[in-house]
Amino acid sequence: MEKEAIADLLEEKYQALLELLESKDVDQWESGPKGKWTTGQHALHLLQSIKPLNAAMSMPKFLLRYKFGKANRAVRPYDAVVKRYQERLEGAKGKTYKGSQNMKVPRYKDKDYILTRLQVEQKKLQAKTMRYKDKDLDALILPHPLMGKMPVREVVMWSAYHVEHHTKTLKEKY
Repeated sequence: MEKEAIADLLEEKYQALLELLESKDVDQWESGPKGKWTTGQHALHLLQSIKPLNAAMSMPKFLLRYKFGKANRAVRPYDAVVKRYQERLEGAKGKTYKGSQNMKVPRYKDKDYILTRLQVEQKKLQAKTMRYKDKDLDALILPHPLMGKMPVREVVMWSAYHVEHHTKTLKEKY
């Protein structure tokens, strides 16, 4: 997938998410189905997942190469990344990334701040993706807590799907 298409996909997925989150009232924001995350926790989780990606993409490329290495395979298409993520989620049997385990329930008064941060971080990710050279998107790799090491292009595509995944969950269960 070309980086312009990835940036457009990020915009589309985040817009759908933000519109949905905007519509949630205090009860929906602070409570959820028994044993499941609240709407606020979903939003906070997405913010927690995009910030490290933006931080990594801000690092000097030689440092990423030194720290994580270079890709040893071709970049997978978007659909293959999505399929692999779904398979890994299935295998994880409901386990959550350690940074999102025992997550506090964000208060409704923090909703605007979280939504603004999500929007800002998403715009940063779009801009960073567009500024990266294609060869760096494909050759540099980053670690993913569930999927292992992936080329940066795949991680950014995954990020768009991750938002879609949580948006669907929020629509179905809340």
